Order: sequence, then C-alpha cells, then structure tokens
Amino acid sequence: MSRSVVYARRAAAAVALGVLAMGCQDTPREEAAAPAGASSPSPSAASSAAPSPSPVATTAANTAEVCREVDRVIVAGSQKIATDSAASVSRDLTGEQVADQLRRNLAELADDVRAQARRAADPEIRALLEETAGRIDAGSRASRPAAWMSSTFTGIPPLLTRECRA
Repeated sequence: MSRSVVYARRAAAAVALGVLAMGCQDTPREEAAAPAGASSPSPSAASSAAPSPSPVATTAANTAEVCREVDRVIVAGSQKIATDSAASVSRDLTGEQVADQLRRNLAELADDVRAQARRAADPEIRALLEETAGRIDAGSRASRPAAWMSSTFTGIPPLLTRECRA
C-alpha cells in the first residue's frame, strides 16, 4: 500500500473522529435561542401585540434551524468521507483515486453547506456559511486533499460551533 493512500486514510479517520467527538450542539444553541425563564408568547398575546420593527425572533429561529442542519451536514459528510476511505482498502484504490474520491466528497459537502447558507435569514450567518463552503471548496481543489483535511478542515467544526448560533 502506498504511503499516500495510508496518509489519506489516516487523515480521513482523524477528521471523522474529530467531528464526531464534537458531539451534538443542539442543546447550547437552543439555550442561546431561548434564554432561561423566557416563555413563548401565547397566541392571543401575539395577535394583540403590535408588530415588532425587528425580525429578531424569526432570524433567531431560522438561525438555530440552519445551524443544526449545518452540524448534521458536516457530520454526515465526515462520516461519508470516513466510510469511503475505509472502503478504498477493499477496492485497492491508488493514492490518486483516493484523493479524487476525497475531492468529490468535499465538493458535495461544500454544496450542502452552501445550500444552508442560502436558507439563512441572518446575513452574518449566511456570510459565515458561504465562507465555510468556500474553504471546503478549496479543499476539494487541493493537490493533497488529505493534508488539507488534517490542517484546515479540522478547524471548521469548532469554528461553526462557536459562530453559528442564534
């Protein structure tokens, strides 16, 4: 087995483990969207209240939903990368074939993140996700995508955990 194939598999496994270790971020984001002690307004209160000049509640709800979906997309993409990498052993792929497969997986992941960016109502979240998709696209074009994953991709999930929240 060539050294590049071994390196690609190790990088994919390390990334997948790192992303999966990140865990589910739903609880902190839900808490950020609805502070402790806050209750949702009753239907009668909502209909009698004057419209708010700020769409904060709508943006916050959409942001929480979009951020949860981005988490799911990143984890699913990482699992696909790890699964495909493991399957490459039985298929006896060359290092270049493994790299091409990884590039395709990263391009799909970037498209999935970009789709979530288009859904985001908050312009800051939209910009964050578009930038993230661009970074993942850069990995899909890298000459050594496995090296890109271990040097760059591993920083994306923690960044999204910090920045993508209501």
